[in-house]
Amino acid sequence: MTAQRGAADQGEPPDAEFRAALVRGLQEQFPGVRVWYGEATGSWWAMVSLRSGPRLLEAPTPQQLRESILSALSIG
Repeated sequence: MTAQRGAADQGEPPDAEFRAALVRGLQEQFPGVRVWYGEATGSWWAMVSLRSGPRLLEAPTPQQLRESILSALSIG
């Protein structure tokens, strides 16, 4: 595990380049889902379009955000 990945796993803010790579990876994995890191909140966010309407998700780590997106899409 890299130092940057370790920092992201522990909720420490990653640097901008690493953060952008994580955002791209999640958006590639979940087309149509908008993902970002909230610098003011220190949280990871996603806007997921569901049949019932859009849903805003927040998580302390990108891994937890991924799990939340998977859960939201499976419940749909």
